[in-house]
Amino acid sequence: MKNIIKTAFAALIAATAAILPLSSCSRQQEIVIYSNADEEAKLAMQEALDRAGYAGQYILSSFSTSELGGKIMAEGKNTEADIITASTYYLESAQKEHGMYRTLEFPVETLTPANPTFAPVTGQEGAIFINTRTLAANNLPRPQSLKDLARPEYKGHISIPNLRSSSTAWLMVQALVHAYGEQEATRILKAIVANAGPHLENSGSAPLKKARAGEVSIAFGLRHQAVADKKSGLPIDYIDPTEGNYILTESIAVVDKGDKTNPLAMKMAEIIVKEGRQGIRKTYPAPLYKGETSTADAQSDNIRTFPEPLTVDLLRKHQNLMPH
Repeated sequence: MKNIIKTAFAALIAATAAILPLSSCSRQQEIVIYSNADEEAKLAMQEALDRAGYAGQYILSSFSTSELGGKIMAEGKNTEADIITASTYYLESAQKEHGMYRTLEFPVETLTPANPTFAPVTGQEGAIFINTRTLAANNLPRPQSLKDLARPEYKGHISIPNLRSSSTAWLMVQALVHAYGEQEATRILKAIVANAGPHLENSGSAPLKKARAGEVSIAFGLRHQAVADKKSGLPIDYIDPTEGNYILTESIAVVDKGDKTNPLAMKMAEIIVKEGRQGIRKTYPAPLYKGETSTADAQSDNIRTFPEPLTVDLLRKHQNLMPH
């Protein structure tokens, strides 16, 4: 009886030993994706990967923009991620500091020249929003520019995101600095922040939510969100400021892990760009690639580009222009 038990136990040990390497290999094949994308964009990426037959072969981990940016800047090539989708300026700064991404092995035919290691996934324009009902009820004039938001009659009626916590606010600050210079932009920002008062928000979407609720009449945020609200029948309209609509992109990159780079990472990145864009553009309709078309309201006629490269250092410099 003892011999039978010993034999069975030995067989169990052998079977377990045979299974463990396979399990370890399976885990190694899973592609780790770090992303700061919102739920709609992440769902579009997952659906594209699953349709391509990669279901169960990847792990998608979500982070806020600043959290993910800080993580990749600190970790460099030591990151667990195989693929990263993040604000392009964070990817470019990390590449400059760590040289951590592989050159993409698939064609990227963007409307504007792109870094060969990144492919844009989303494009986000900034704009002014108004609640048409409360603007009329408060007898407030319709603003035409970002500079207008500093006018005293708007005090208590404005909500904006804080650049110290939301990259959405950078779209506004870039426009002010480019149009008026740092000194005048700082003065304008101080007046706008004073007008916002308790409605200076840490989230980029919070100002629009307050405009929807009628808590404020004017807000600044991502243009496509206000376009969607207007189409759905909400009393929200959007204004393309005279200073121009500045745009931030989020891109995808494949981490260079040398001989340990999983070849599936490049294939999945290609699927996300080529197949996921269709779903992503339902939320972010601005065209980024050759051949993409959109409705007239999907993109403004006055897109501007900041004259300096967008980097983490430039972001920090502009953050210092915001009143404390």
